[in-house]
Amino acid sequence: MSNNQLKEALETLKETGVRITPQRHAVLEYLINAMSHPTADDIYKALEGKFPNMSVATVYNNLRVFREVGLVRELTYGDASSRFDYVTTDHYHVICDNCGKIVDFHYPGLDEVEALAAHVTGFKVNKHRMEVYGECPDCQKNNAH
Repeated sequence: MSNNQLKEALETLKETGVRITPQRHAVLEYLINAMSHPTADDIYKALEGKFPNMSVATVYNNLRVFREVGLVRELTYGDASSRFDYVTTDHYHVICDNCGKIVDFHYPGLDEVEALAAHVTGFKVNKHRMEVYGECPDCQKNNAH
């Protein structure tokens, strides 16, 4: 994890008037470190030992605050629970149909898609999202037996 990312995120929170509680700091740090796109429940389970008084609601509330200030993206892919992704650069997700694992990948060639969509349709485009689905290497190995 880049300590700079954490420092910048904490600065962003301070600038928007958000108080930095120990729980908030821990949730943010966990998200920056997590490559697994955790659910709120994953985050709660990972931190409950450190913060026995913290509830799942506290985690959700913090995630909502982070989302509102633009630090976190909520990923909803049709399954029951949202996953959360610390916002770094624009990237895409490849998702395993079997286990639900989500992996980031970058494809700079798609950066032009928004300009093209705007040009062709006259829309003022704000964002785009792309998901790729398949079977992760672990599931491929397990299914080969």
